[in-house]
Formats: sequence, structure tokens, C-alpha cells
Amino acid sequence: MAAEIERKFLIKGDRWRQLAEGSRYVQGYILTAKQATVRVRIVGNQGYLTIKGATVQYSRSEFEYPIPVEDAQEMLDTLCDRPLIEKTRYKIAYSNLIWEIDEFEGVNKGLIIAEVELTDEKQQIELPDWIGEEVSDNPKYFNSNLVKHPFSQW
Repeated sequence: MAAEIERKFLIKGDRWRQLAEGSRYVQGYILTAKQATVRVRIVGNQGYLTIKGATVQYSRSEFEYPIPVEDAQEMLDTLCDRPLIEKTRYKIAYSNLIWEIDEFEGVNKGLIIAEVELTDEKQQIELPDWIGEEVSDNPKYFNSNLVKHPFSQW
């Protein structure tokens, strides 16, 4: 079974911007339930279908499969809840980890979240100076919940 172990943080300042270039992501959710989410995503010219299990502490099962971008676009257009999640993702290497910073657009504009994937829930990490408050335990920051409760409505 594939597992995702992830921690999320808010960002402070803009210093991180000089460290990476971003890629545009568009994603939507076919299913968002307590026990699982089903997501469709387009990054560049590649589509992905992802199924994630319920989050327990920092971990959840994750299964991701590449799909044709045309199929992903049709799913986004016809099967996914609105609004779609639009964001630019930046990747920054720091202290032997890859930090992914999502700068949201559309109805979630103004929200910037950093995520880091770990190999173990108890893994110790060194935080870059541009990392702010941890929000790993706050479900309102889950992408699947930003569809139902966009940042602009908080």
C-alpha cells in the first residue's frame, strides 16, 4: 500500500520566492468523504487520478496514476465539484527534504501553504526561516475542503 506522510505550514514573508520556479496545477474532486477523496489533476501536459484515504495524524493511504490529459480535462469539466483548485506549486530543496509551496488562485487567492512529505511520522525536520504556523491538524487547509469552503469566504 502507498502511504503519504505530510505536514503543512503557513508561509511567512516572500523570501522563498527567489528559491524556486513554479508549475501550474488545476485539480478537482470527484469525491470528498470522510474515508476517502478522489482527485483529478492536470500538471503541464499530464493528467493524474489520485485516491486518498482518511488522514490519521499526518498519514493517509495514497494511490496516484497518470492518465491522458484529455481524460483529465473531461473529468475536470464534467465530474468535479466546483470551484476547481487552481494553484502554482513551487518546489524547494532544504535540509535533505523537498518543500512544496502552493500559492492558490481564484477563490483561494491569498492562501499560501508549504507541505513537506516525510518517511516517518516521527521524523525530525529542520524548518526553513520562511515557514510559519503548522496547520497539519487543521482540515480547513486540506485542498479537498477548499472546494467547499474557499479561503475567500473565511
